[in-house]
Amino acid sequence: MTDIEALVAERTTRHGDFNDQARIAQALKRAVQCEPTWEMLRDTHREAIDMILHKVARIVAGDPNFHDHWDDIGGYAKITRDRIQ
Repeated sequence: MTDIEALVAERTTRHGDFNDQARIAQALKRAVQCEPTWEMLRDTHREAIDMILHKVARIVAGDPNFHDHWDDIGGYAKITRDRIQ
């Protein structure tokens, strides 16, 4: 097994199958991006929401007890909140 194959195998146990994770993430993102208020958001808001939904998809598709997913969601929320004036 190559280093890349080992990395993919390890990540699959944490994040779930990439096809599943991608399907879930894209469905979540489509749901929020079709709202009229999406156009009013700044790039920082949009990127934080995208990253949070990406992490939610990893939780749903993969290991929901992996602390890093939850920590990342909190981190994206905090750095965005810190930029709101």
